[in-house]
Amino acid sequence: MKLNRNFNNLKENYLFAEVAKRVRDYTAQFPGSDIISLGIGDVTIPLSNKAVEACKSAAVDLSTVSGFRGYGPYDGYPFLKNAVVDYYKRRGVDIHADEVFVTDGAKNGIGNFLDLFDEDNTVIIPDPVYPAYVDANVLAGHKIVYVSATRENGFLAMPPKRVKADMLYLCSPNNPTGAAYTVEQLKEWVDYALENKAVILYDAAYEAYIEGKGIARSIFEVTGARDCAVEFCSFSKMAGFTGVRCGWTVIPMGSPLNRMWLHRQAIKFNGTSYVVQRMGESMLRGGYDDTKRMVAAYKDNAKIITKKFDELGIEYTGGKNAPYIWFFCGIDSWEFFDALLKKARIVCTPGSGFGKSGDGWIRITSFNTKERTEEAVKRFDGFWKEFTAVKDKLYTSLK
Repeated sequence: MKLNRNFNNLKENYLFAEVAKRVRDYTAQFPGSDIISLGIGDVTIPLSNKAVEACKSAAVDLSTVSGFRGYGPYDGYPFLKNAVVDYYKRRGVDIHADEVFVTDGAKNGIGNFLDLFDEDNTVIIPDPVYPAYVDANVLAGHKIVYVSATRENGFLAMPPKRVKADMLYLCSPNNPTGAAYTVEQLKEWVDYALENKAVILYDAAYEAYIEGKGIARSIFEVTGARDCAVEFCSFSKMAGFTGVRCGWTVIPMGSPLNRMWLHRQAIKFNGTSYVVQRMGESMLRGGYDDTKRMVAAYKDNAKIITKKFDELGIEYTGGKNAPYIWFFCGIDSWEFFDALLKKARIVCTPGSGFGKSGDGWIRITSFNTKERTEEAVKRFDGFWKEFTAVKDKLYTSLK
């Protein structure tokens, strides 16, 4: 038996598994500690009543002879595919239902999509980045070229010169930095992909948080993108579906990847459940206002955090077009994580876990209740003032 040797090239611990381990170790040592999590990007607002009613109604459908359904279409039911088409149309983007593939979330969609590519491919990945992109490509045996996203370029990596790649990952609004590309900036990436005959794997999981003018909510707002891009999106952060699991992938009809993905799904995927797809449809139809209220609540939490950061003079990005705030702590990221957990009982995510360029930076999320966010900010205020007073003596500062 030969195992996938690429597993040997993975890091020992996945980032969020290490975060969870350190939190468990702390709570074991100090049981009953009131810990506030601003770390992993999981939602806290309950599902919309519209989603719940759609769930109940769909379950009743399945209990009747006329409404019962077994295996569904591999690419998703037409009612949800058409709802996605209309969702894009409201934003001025035209796609066709045959280009929409329903998945059980953007993460699985992005990871499984690598089944379509040979091992002999070079992929561009920004640094810092959501670690699942890296690990999935390590497992696939691809050559990875990193492009830095730093304060100098506004944490938005741009096409590298004299580097040829076959695939490239873009996430906007970005996880972890919260930075978002303009249409003009994405045009440079589209031009690069067309010139190199490369495919853009575009993660738009947080597009619902965009509010700025000129900021792209879809790669397909960019001229030429239909000839080189695939887009992944999700209900997780717009409708609280992190535990429900539903998303979609848009693959233009002119791409051979459209037919290949349908074939792959038919082999390895029996489709997202009918009940869940009805819940998703409800969020894009009658429950659309509920999704906007949910997103607005998390954005209000981000404002609470960034207002305090402004008062404290902390350098940060994100928080406006994204549920993430990326700030400069100035020391080893894991050392800061441990200090914040032990002294303020707040969980963050160390920037170095997202890549080499993330060291000295921290990601926190706005995915908590307003009350817990306000309490976290209160604790952070005292922690930061104490931290800055002793940082140069107790910690190794990073510039």
